Amino acid sequence: MSWVYLATAIALLIGLFIILIRAIIGPTVYDRILATNALGTKTILFVTLLDYISGRTEFIDMAIVYALISFITTIAILKFAEKGRLD
Repeated sequence: MSWVYLATAIALLIGLFIILIRAIIGPTVYDRILATNALGTKTILFVTLLDYISGRTEFIDMAIVYALISFITTIAILKFAEKGRLD
């Protein structure tokens, strides 16, 4: 594994940690929702990087499924935060 991939993985993990802090201490619910969405995006990037490093193509399928679940969950949470219900 090249040092570039290792540096990228470390940078992504540091970014995940910083976003996790924002999700915990965010002053408003919308800051927390945005941080949670960013966590999902960084996780997708990390899984895709692992796919590229390991050469296993199963990880890209998992990243696509996780992206769809993350998107739908974010929309549902935003709708619930705005209206108080999901219908």
